[in-house]
Amino acid sequence: MDWWRRDDLHRDNGRLTLAGRDVDALAAEAGGPIFLYSEARVLANAGRVRDALLATGMGGQLFYALKANRFPPLLKALAQSGLCGADVCSPGELELALACGFPEAAVSYTGVSVSRSDHDALARRPEVLVNCDGLAMLRQIGERTPGRAVGLRLNPALGVGYGDSERLTYAGTRTTKFGIYDEQLDEAVALAAASNLRIERVHFHLGCGYLDAQMDAWEQAAAACARMLDRLADVREVNVGGGLGLPHRAGDRPLNLERWSAGLARLFAGRPVRISAEPGDYIVKDAGVLVLGVTGAERKRDTLFVGLNGGFNLHPEPAFYDLACEPVPCVTRPGATERVTLAGNINEALDLWGEGLVMPPLREGDRVALLNAGGYGAAMSSNHCMRGDFEERVLP
Repeated sequence: MDWWRRDDLHRDNGRLTLAGRDVDALAAEAGGPIFLYSEARVLANAGRVRDALLATGMGGQLFYALKANRFPPLLKALAQSGLCGADVCSPGELELALACGFPEAAVSYTGVSVSRSDHDALARRPEVLVNCDGLAMLRQIGERTPGRAVGLRLNPALGVGYGDSERLTYAGTRTTKFGIYDEQLDEAVALAAASNLRIERVHFHLGCGYLDAQMDAWEQAAAACARMLDRLADVREVNVGGGLGLPHRAGDRPLNLERWSAGLARLFAGRPVRISAEPGDYIVKDAGVLVLGVTGAERKRDTLFVGLNGGFNLHPEPAFYDLACEPVPCVTRPGATERVTLAGNINEALDLWGEGLVMPPLREGDRVALLNAGGYGAAMSSNHCMRGDFEERVLP
Protein backbone atom coordinates (compact mmCIF):
# COMPACT_ATOMS: atom_id res chain seq x y z
CA MET A 1 0.00 0.00 0.00
CA ASP A 2 1.38 3.42 -0.97
CA TRP A 3 1.37 5.42 2.27
CA TRP A 4 1.46 8.67 0.28
CA ARG A 5 -1.57 7.87 -1.89
CA ARG A 6 -4.39 10.41 -2.16
CA ASP A 7 -7.06 11.29 -4.70
CA ASP A 8 -4.80 13.53 -6.78
CA LEU A 9 -1.57 11.50 -6.36
CA HIS A 10 -1.66 7.77 -7.01
CA ARG A 11 -0.82 4.98 -9.42
CA ASP A 12 -3.25 4.25 -12.23
CA ASN A 13 -2.52 0.89 -13.87
CA GLY A 14 1.08 1.16 -12.71
CA ARG A 15 1.54 4.74 -13.91
CA LEU A 16 1.99 7.61 -11.46
CA THR A 17 -0.51 10.43 -11.82
CA LEU A 18 -0.50 13.90 -10.27
CA ALA A 19 -3.51 16.21 -10.63
CA GLY A 20 -4.98 13.77 -13.11
CA ARG A 21 -1.93 13.88 -15.40
CA ASP A 22 0.50 11.11 -16.33
CA VAL A 23 3.80 12.09 -14.69
CA ASP A 24 6.02 10.01 -16.99
CA ALA A 25 4.47 11.53 -20.11
CA LEU A 26 4.91 15.07 -18.78
CA ALA A 27 8.55 14.40 -17.91
CA ALA A 28 9.19 12.92 -21.33
CA GLU A 29 8.11 16.22 -22.88
CA ALA A 30 10.68 18.07 -20.76
CA GLY A 31 13.56 15.74 -21.58
CA GLY A 32 15.41 16.55 -18.36
CA PRO A 33 14.80 17.24 -14.67
CA ILE A 34 11.40 18.82 -14.09
CA PHE A 35 9.39 19.99 -11.09
CA LEU A 36 5.65 19.45 -11.46
CA TYR A 37 3.25 21.30 -9.14
CA SER A 38 -0.46 20.77 -8.59
CA GLU A 39 -2.13 24.18 -8.32
CA ALA A 40 -5.28 22.65 -6.85
CA ARG A 41 -3.29 20.96 -4.08
CA VAL A 42 -1.48 24.22 -3.24
CA LEU A 43 -4.77 26.09 -2.90
CA ALA A 44 -6.37 23.27 -0.90
CA ASN A 45 -3.45 23.23 1.54
CA ALA A 46 -3.65 27.00 1.98
CA GLY A 47 -7.39 26.73 2.53
CA ARG A 48 -6.96 24.16 5.28
CA VAL A 49 -4.56 26.35 7.24
CA ARG A 50 -6.75 29.41 6.77
CA ASP A 51 -9.75 27.46 8.05
CA ALA A 52 -7.74 26.28 11.05
CA LEU A 53 -6.90 29.89 11.88
CA LEU A 54 -10.55 30.90 11.55
CA ALA A 55 -11.54 28.01 13.84
CA THR A 56 -9.63 29.63 16.70
CA GLY A 57 -12.23 32.41 16.75
CA MET A 58 -9.24 34.80 16.67
CA GLY A 59 -8.18 34.25 13.08
CA GLY A 60 -6.09 36.87 11.38
CA GLN A 61 -4.09 36.86 8.14
CA LEU A 62 -2.58 33.79 6.53
CA PHE A 63 0.74 34.56 4.83
CA TYR A 64 2.50 32.26 2.37
CA ALA A 65 6.30 32.06 2.89
CA LEU A 66 7.91 32.72 -0.50
CA LYS A 67 11.21 31.16 0.50
CA ALA A 68 9.62 27.70 0.16
CA ASN A 69 8.79 28.15 -3.53
CA ARG A 70 8.87 31.36 -5.54
CA PHE A 71 7.72 30.06 -8.96
CA PRO A 72 5.72 33.05 -10.28
CA PRO A 73 2.72 31.06 -11.65
CA LEU A 74 2.15 29.57 -8.19
CA LEU A 75 2.54 32.95 -6.52
CA LYS A 76 0.04 34.50 -8.90
CA ALA A 77 -2.46 31.70 -8.23
CA LEU A 78 -2.14 32.22 -4.48
CA ALA A 79 -2.47 36.00 -4.80
CA GLN A 80 -5.55 35.69 -7.01
CA SER A 81 -7.15 33.17 -4.65
CA GLY A 82 -7.42 35.70 -1.83
CA LEU A 83 -6.54 32.95 0.65
CA CYS A 84 -3.34 34.53 1.89
CA GLY A 85 -0.87 37.34 1.89
CA ALA A 86 2.88 36.84 1.45
CA ASP A 87 5.70 36.34 3.93
CA VAL A 88 9.06 37.57 2.62
CA CYS A 89 12.57 37.88 4.01
CA SER A 90 14.47 39.97 1.45
CA PRO A 91 13.89 42.97 -0.82
CA GLY A 92 13.96 40.66 -3.82
CA GLU A 93 11.18 38.51 -2.39
CA LEU A 94 9.25 41.64 -1.46
CA GLU A 95 9.31 42.99 -5.01
CA LEU A 96 8.46 39.58 -6.47
CA ALA A 97 5.44 39.25 -4.18
CA LEU A 98 4.16 42.66 -5.25
CA ALA A 99 4.77 41.89 -8.93
CA CYS A 100 2.74 38.67 -8.59
CA GLY A 101 -0.26 40.52 -7.22
CA PHE A 102 0.00 40.54 -3.44
CA PRO A 103 -1.04 43.95 -2.03
CA GLU A 104 1.66 45.82 -0.12
CA ALA A 105 -0.45 45.81 3.07
CA ALA A 106 -0.73 41.99 2.85
CA VAL A 107 3.03 41.42 2.84
CA SER A 108 4.89 40.54 6.03
CA TYR A 109 8.66 41.07 6.12
CA THR A 110 10.90 39.28 8.62
CA GLY A 111 14.58 39.53 7.79
CA VAL A 112 17.84 38.63 9.49
CA SER A 113 21.17 40.50 9.32
CA VAL A 114 19.27 43.29 7.60
CA SER A 115 21.55 45.65 5.66
CA ARG A 116 21.25 49.37 4.96
CA SER A 117 20.00 48.68 1.45
CA ASP A 118 17.38 46.34 2.91
CA HIS A 119 16.20 49.13 5.21
CA ASP A 120 16.10 51.55 2.30
CA ALA A 121 13.81 49.13 0.44
CA LEU A 122 11.53 48.83 3.48
CA ALA A 123 11.38 52.60 3.90
CA ARG A 124 9.97 52.85 0.37
CA ARG A 125 7.17 50.42 1.28
CA PRO A 126 5.44 51.95 4.32
CA GLU A 127 2.47 49.56 4.26
CA VAL A 128 4.57 46.39 4.50
CA LEU A 129 4.28 44.67 7.90
CA VAL A 130 7.83 44.67 9.26
CA ASN A 131 8.90 42.31 12.03
CA CYS A 132 12.15 43.24 13.78
CA ASP A 133 14.38 40.22 14.30
CA GLY A 134 16.66 41.87 16.86
CA LEU A 135 17.60 45.05 18.66
CA ALA A 136 19.85 46.24 15.82
CA MET A 137 17.02 46.04 13.31
CA LEU A 138 14.65 47.80 15.71
CA ARG A 139 17.16 50.60 16.18
CA GLN A 140 17.73 50.99 12.44
CA ILE A 141 13.98 51.05 11.68
CA GLY A 142 13.61 53.77 14.30
CA GLU A 143 16.35 55.84 12.69
CA ARG A 144 14.86 55.64 9.19
CA THR A 145 11.10 55.59 9.78
CA PRO A 146 10.26 56.80 13.30
CA GLY A 147 6.62 56.34 14.19
CA ARG A 148 6.18 53.20 12.11
CA ALA A 149 4.10 50.29 13.40
CA VAL A 150 6.34 47.23 13.79
CA GLY A 151 6.36 43.68 15.03
CA LEU A 152 8.90 41.95 17.25
CA ARG A 153 10.21 38.49 16.48
CA LEU A 154 10.48 36.62 19.77
CA ASN A 155 12.74 33.73 20.72
CA PRO A 156 11.38 31.73 23.68
CA ALA A 157 14.50 29.51 23.90
CA LEU A 158 12.23 26.56 23.12
CA GLY A 159 11.45 25.05 19.74
CA VAL A 160 10.59 21.98 17.69
CA GLY A 161 11.39 20.42 14.32
CA TYR A 162 10.73 17.35 12.22
CA GLY A 163 11.79 14.24 14.08
CA ASP A 164 13.09 16.45 16.92
CA SER A 165 16.03 17.34 14.67
CA GLU A 166 18.33 20.00 16.12
CA ARG A 167 19.04 21.27 12.60
CA LEU A 168 15.34 21.98 12.14
CA THR A 169 14.77 23.57 15.56
CA TYR A 170 15.09 27.35 15.40
CA ALA A 171 14.80 28.15 19.10
CA GLY A 172 16.18 25.86 21.79
CA THR A 173 19.01 25.25 24.22
CA ARG A 174 21.57 26.33 21.61
CA THR A 175 21.55 30.10 21.14
CA THR A 176 20.24 30.93 17.67
CA LYS A 177 20.34 34.07 15.57
CA PHE A 178 16.56 34.35 15.36
CA GLY A 179 14.53 36.81 17.40
CA ILE A 180 14.58 38.70 20.66
CA TYR A 181 15.13 36.73 23.87
CA ASP A 182 13.17 37.33 27.05
CA GLU A 183 16.08 39.11 28.71
CA GLN A 184 16.24 41.56 25.77
CA LEU A 185 12.56 42.42 25.71
CA ASP A 186 12.65 45.43 28.07
CA GLU A 187 15.45 46.99 26.03
CA ALA A 188 13.46 46.38 22.85
CA VAL A 189 10.45 48.19 24.33
CA ALA A 190 12.65 51.12 25.35
CA LEU A 191 14.23 51.35 21.89
CA ALA A 192 10.79 51.39 20.27
CA ALA A 193 9.58 54.11 22.62
CA ALA A 194 12.63 56.27 21.86
CA SER A 195 11.66 56.36 18.16
CA ASN A 196 7.91 56.36 18.71
CA LEU A 197 7.70 52.93 17.05
CA ARG A 198 4.39 51.21 17.79
CA ILE A 199 4.83 47.52 18.65
CA GLU A 200 1.56 46.17 17.28
CA ARG A 201 2.60 42.60 16.44
CA VAL A 202 4.75 39.79 17.75
CA HIS A 203 6.11 36.96 15.66
CA PHE A 204 7.77 33.67 16.50
CA HIS A 205 9.04 30.78 14.41
CA LEU A 206 9.93 27.70 16.43
CA GLY A 207 11.17 25.22 13.86
CA CYS A 208 10.55 23.36 10.62
CA GLY A 209 8.43 20.35 9.77
CA TYR A 210 6.84 19.58 13.13
CA LEU A 211 4.16 16.89 13.14
CA ASP A 212 1.68 15.54 15.67
CA ALA A 213 4.49 13.92 17.66
CA GLN A 214 5.98 17.36 18.38
CA MET A 215 2.76 19.14 19.34
CA ASP A 216 3.28 18.93 23.12
CA ALA A 217 6.71 20.55 22.77
CA TRP A 218 5.33 23.10 20.30
CA GLU A 219 2.59 24.16 22.74
CA GLN A 220 5.16 24.61 25.52
CA ALA A 221 7.26 26.87 23.30
CA ALA A 222 4.23 28.84 22.13
CA ALA A 223 3.12 29.25 25.75
CA ALA A 224 6.49 30.83 26.56
CA CYS A 225 5.88 33.37 23.80
CA ALA A 226 2.38 34.03 25.12
CA ARG A 227 3.82 34.88 28.53
CA MET A 228 6.13 37.45 26.93
CA LEU A 229 3.01 39.23 25.63
CA ASP A 230 2.20 40.35 29.17
CA ARG A 231 4.91 43.00 28.79
CA LEU A 232 3.61 44.28 25.44
CA ALA A 233 0.30 45.95 26.11
CA ASP A 234 -0.35 47.31 22.61
CA VAL A 235 0.09 44.10 20.63
CA ARG A 236 -2.95 43.24 18.54
CA GLU A 237 -1.61 40.44 16.35
CA VAL A 238 0.37 37.28 17.06
CA ASN A 239 2.04 35.68 14.05
CA VAL A 240 2.86 32.08 15.02
CA GLY A 241 5.19 31.59 12.08
CA GLY A 242 5.39 28.53 9.89
CA GLY A 243 7.04 25.16 10.28
CA LEU A 244 3.87 23.08 9.98
CA GLY A 245 5.05 19.71 8.71
CA LEU A 246 3.96 16.96 6.35
CA PRO A 247 4.81 13.24 6.48
CA HIS A 248 8.05 12.30 4.74
CA ARG A 249 8.16 8.62 5.63
CA ALA A 250 5.67 5.78 5.99
CA GLY A 251 5.69 5.92 9.80
CA ASP A 252 5.07 9.66 10.11
CA ARG A 253 1.77 10.67 11.71
CA PRO A 254 0.35 13.81 10.06
CA LEU A 255 -0.05 17.08 11.89
CA ASN A 256 -3.54 17.38 13.38
CA LEU A 257 -4.63 20.86 12.33
CA GLU A 258 -7.66 20.72 14.64
CA ARG A 259 -5.36 20.16 17.60
CA TRP A 260 -3.05 22.94 16.38
CA SER A 261 -6.01 25.31 16.10
CA ALA A 262 -7.45 24.35 19.49
CA GLY A 263 -4.06 24.82 21.11
CA LEU A 264 -3.73 28.32 19.71
CA ALA A 265 -7.21 29.24 20.91
CA ARG A 266 -6.40 27.97 24.39
CA LEU A 267 -2.97 29.65 24.61
CA PHE A 268 -4.17 33.09 23.58
CA ALA A 269 -7.66 33.02 25.06
CA GLY A 270 -8.70 36.27 26.72
CA ARG A 271 -6.14 38.36 24.89
CA PRO A 272 -7.27 41.05 22.42
CA VAL A 273 -5.16 39.64 19.59
CA ARG A 274 -5.60 38.14 16.14
CA ILE A 275 -3.67 34.96 15.35
CA SER A 276 -1.83 34.81 12.05
CA ALA A 277 0.53 32.26 10.52
CA GLU A 278 3.05 32.09 7.68
CA PRO A 279 3.51 28.51 6.44
CA GLY A 280 5.37 27.84 3.24
CA ASP A 281 6.33 24.19 3.17
CA TYR A 282 2.91 22.98 4.32
CA ILE A 283 1.27 24.78 1.42
CA VAL A 284 3.55 23.68 -1.42
CA LYS A 285 5.61 20.68 -0.38
CA ASP A 286 3.29 17.76 -1.11
CA ALA A 287 1.90 19.56 -4.16
CA GLY A 288 5.15 19.05 -6.04
CA VAL A 289 7.30 16.25 -7.42
CA LEU A 290 10.77 16.32 -8.97
CA VAL A 291 11.07 13.88 -11.86
CA LEU A 292 14.50 12.51 -12.77
CA GLY A 293 15.66 9.99 -15.35
CA VAL A 294 17.51 6.77 -14.62
CA THR A 295 21.03 6.79 -16.11
CA GLY A 296 21.86 3.18 -15.29
CA ALA A 297 22.44 0.66 -12.53
CA GLU A 298 25.67 -0.83 -11.22
CA ARG A 299 26.50 -3.11 -8.30
CA LYS A 300 29.47 -2.10 -6.20
CA ARG A 301 30.34 -4.68 -3.57
CA ASP A 302 27.10 -5.26 -1.65
CA THR A 303 25.22 -2.21 -2.97
CA LEU A 304 23.23 -1.79 -6.17
CA PHE A 305 23.46 1.87 -7.17
CA VAL A 306 20.82 3.32 -9.49
CA GLY A 307 21.93 6.62 -11.00
CA LEU A 308 19.60 9.57 -11.66
CA ASN A 309 20.17 12.60 -13.88
CA GLY A 310 19.77 15.09 -11.05
CA GLY A 311 21.41 15.56 -7.69
CA PHE A 312 21.09 17.21 -4.31
CA ASN A 313 21.77 20.61 -5.85
CA LEU A 314 18.24 20.48 -7.30
CA HIS A 315 16.63 19.65 -3.96
CA PRO A 316 19.00 20.05 -0.98
CA GLU A 317 16.63 19.07 1.84
CA PRO A 318 17.28 15.30 1.84
CA ALA A 319 21.05 15.83 2.07
CA PHE A 320 21.02 18.88 4.35
CA TYR A 321 18.12 18.15 6.71
CA ASP A 322 17.31 14.43 6.31
CA LEU A 323 13.86 15.38 5.00
CA ALA A 324 13.32 12.49 2.61
CA CYS A 325 11.72 12.82 -0.81
CA GLU A 326 9.97 9.47 -1.26
CA PRO A 327 11.09 7.97 -4.63
CA VAL A 328 8.36 6.42 -6.78
CA PRO A 329 8.89 4.92 -10.24
CA CYS A 330 6.79 6.78 -12.77
CA VAL A 331 5.95 3.46 -14.41
CA THR A 332 5.88 0.32 -12.26
CA ARG A 333 6.49 -2.99 -13.98
CA PRO A 334 5.43 -6.30 -12.46
CA GLY A 335 8.19 -8.47 -11.06
CA ALA A 336 10.50 -8.95 -8.12
CA THR A 337 11.74 -5.99 -6.15
CA GLU A 338 15.35 -5.28 -5.24
CA ARG A 339 17.15 -3.20 -2.65
CA VAL A 340 18.91 -0.19 -4.17
CA THR A 341 20.61 3.10 -3.37
CA LEU A 342 19.51 6.02 -5.54
CA ALA A 343 22.45 8.25 -6.42
CA GLY A 344 22.47 11.67 -8.04
CA ASN A 345 24.87 13.01 -10.66
CA ILE A 346 26.79 15.44 -8.45
CA ASN A 347 30.42 14.65 -7.73
CA GLU A 348 29.93 14.62 -3.95
CA ALA A 349 29.66 11.59 -1.67
CA LEU A 350 26.54 12.87 0.10
CA ASP A 351 24.60 13.05 -3.17
CA LEU A 352 22.25 10.15 -2.41
CA TRP A 353 18.47 10.32 -2.72
CA GLY A 354 17.96 7.25 -0.56
CA GLU A 355 19.76 4.13 0.67
CA GLY A 356 18.50 0.59 1.05
CA LEU A 357 15.26 1.29 -0.81
CA VAL A 358 13.08 -1.59 -1.92
CA MET A 359 12.01 -0.83 -5.50
CA PRO A 360 11.03 -2.64 -8.68
CA PRO A 361 13.84 -3.09 -11.22
CA LEU A 362 14.90 0.18 -12.82
CA ARG A 363 16.78 0.53 -16.08
CA GLU A 364 18.25 3.32 -18.16
CA GLY A 365 15.53 5.57 -19.56
CA ASP A 366 13.05 4.96 -16.75
CA ARG A 367 11.96 7.89 -14.64
CA VAL A 368 11.60 8.33 -10.88
CA ALA A 369 9.41 10.93 -9.19
CA LEU A 370 10.66 12.30 -5.88
CA LEU A 371 7.63 13.23 -3.79
CA ASN A 372 7.36 16.15 -1.35
CA ALA A 373 9.53 18.20 -3.68
CA GLY A 374 7.32 21.29 -3.91
CA GLY A 375 9.01 23.16 -1.06
CA TYR A 376 12.67 24.17 -0.69
CA GLY A 377 13.66 22.37 -3.90
CA ALA A 378 13.80 24.75 -6.83
CA ALA A 379 13.99 27.70 -4.42
CA MET A 380 17.22 26.37 -2.85
CA SER A 381 18.72 24.87 -6.00
CA SER A 382 22.20 25.72 -7.24
CA ASN A 383 24.35 25.20 -10.31
CA HIS A 384 26.87 23.06 -8.45
CA CYS A 385 28.98 21.08 -10.95
CA MET A 386 27.08 23.13 -13.57
CA ARG A 387 24.19 20.68 -13.30
CA GLY A 388 21.56 23.17 -12.25
CA ASP A 389 19.26 23.04 -15.28
CA PHE A 390 15.63 22.07 -14.68
CA GLU A 391 12.12 23.04 -15.71
CA GLU A 392 9.07 23.91 -13.63
CA ARG A 393 5.45 23.45 -14.61
CA VAL A 394 2.15 24.08 -12.84
CA LEU A 395 -0.66 21.61 -13.45
CA PRO A 396 -4.02 23.41 -13.22
